[in-house]
Amino acid sequence: MAFHEVRFPLSIALGASGGPERRTEIVTLGSGREERNSPWAMSRRRYNAGLGLRHLDDIHEVIAFFEARHGRLHGFRWKDRADWKSCAPQRDMTPLDQTLGEGDGERRAFQLVKSYASGGASYTREIAKPVAGTVRVALAGAEMEEGEDFTVDHASGIVTFAVAPGEGVAVTAGYEFDVPVRFDTDFLDIGFGAFEAGSVPDIPVIEIRI
Repeated sequence: MAFHEVRFPLSIALGASGGPERRTEIVTLGSGREERNSPWAMSRRRYNAGLGLRHLDDIHEVIAFFEARHGRLHGFRWKDRADWKSCAPQRDMTPLDQTLGEGDGERRAFQLVKSYASGGASYTREIAKPVAGTVRVALAGAEMEEGEDFTVDHASGIVTFAVAPGEGVAVTAGYEFDVPVRFDTDFLDIGFGAFEAGSVPDIPVIEIRI
């Protein structure tokens, strides 16, 4: 299997549905109280791409994309319209959006991450598929220059500095990103309700770990 650095067609993904999934195991005790445990340290995104299909040409485009990925075999990029950059979707991105860590004078590589916080609790997610040309990085609030001060591996989300940030220097970043996914089916069940219109009611897509 491989990962193809290509994004699912945006015009079709616009009408898709989906979002984050968690797995929680719940045991109800004799007292009526519950014991809850999560075997997953990280959440996982699921989507249904079928809802975005409107025309036969859309179906043809999805068939081509599906065949080129060999069904479930190869991964690809997906733009989540509800969560696609380092800040809220309607806010302006800045190089101060997310904290990647602090310098120690030796470490040069930092993983892009995004933190989600609410009510004193938080979750930090690794971002492996930043969008080329969108990553902005700052050290202690001062924006750096890509290509001169740092480079970005767009296949892994790792930022590497030409010179290691100094001791205690805050490393922050802002960026757009895609979700690494694969099809969760090896069969497209295509139905035709009219001569010029068709539908693929269910095209499951699931996040994968890189």
